[in-house]
Amino acid sequence: MPPSTVDSARPHTAAGSQIAALERLNGSVAAPAPRVSVVIPTLNEARNLPYVFERLPEGLFEVVLVDGDSTDGTVEVARALWPDIRVVQQTRKGKGNALACGFAACRGDIIVMIDADGSTDPREIPAFVDALLAGADYAKGSRFIAGGGSTDITRVRRAGNFGLNLLTNALNGTRFSDLCYGYNAFWRHCMTALELEPGFQGAMQWGDGFEIETIINVRVARAGLRMTEVPSFERPRLHGESNLNAVRDGLRVLRTIARERLRRMKTTSTQPVVADLALHTA
Repeated sequence: MPPSTVDSARPHTAAGSQIAALERLNGSVAAPAPRVSVVIPTLNEARNLPYVFERLPEGLFEVVLVDGDSTDGTVEVARALWPDIRVVQQTRKGKGNALACGFAACRGDIIVMIDADGSTDPREIPAFVDALLAGADYAKGSRFIAGGGSTDITRVRRAGNFGLNLLTNALNGTRFSDLCYGYNAFWRHCMTALELEPGFQGAMQWGDGFEIETIINVRVARAGLRMTEVPSFERPRLHGESNLNAVRDGLRVLRTIARERLRRMKTTSTQPVVADLALHTA
């Protein structure tokens, strides 16, 4: 967890450290609330934004909308609904590239990623933040633990997710229950482990698509960061058509698992500590 601004401003002396520790113990120094940034990738989501924005919790530091050249007035609607919104144009196509662009633009201490189609509930954001404040580096949303659920996932997608979970857990020593769900939150310092770059304009590259959730989860685990799962409920998209294709994107995730495995073998000479998953309950 990032140090408080009070502690970081003190002289780095033994006496100063002892005083700071005593003040924290006595509760006389209140750590400043973390600044929360919410990243929302969009592509023609104008009709869905009112539902999403009215459910965003109060006290957010910033909302970063990453647009993929929408033609339905998405950006204009977003600015009307949230005047202080920060709008970023993604450099290429795909959800993965949109998230990379959004993460790079964030200025907050905590970064939360949600969808713009109404499938993820912004009212759950405080639960993710609480999980991070409780000590986790990375809070992973899950539809398949107590308190979570979905009225959107099909049998084919559920079966595919289950199989990909088993494979990823076997290869990485993890205990993911919902590998392919995109509702997650993390402290800013996790960006180093993610190694995601917005890049330059051009054709889609590996990691620019729906495989992004798997890339993030595996890299967080391999970095030895502390992870926790947070129950989350997924609903069907409100309006428009989803770009997700169960077979095509499932195969991309399968290839991602293999590529990340090879990547780790090439870049590390020792086995890193693998973070374990704990269940966060309110």
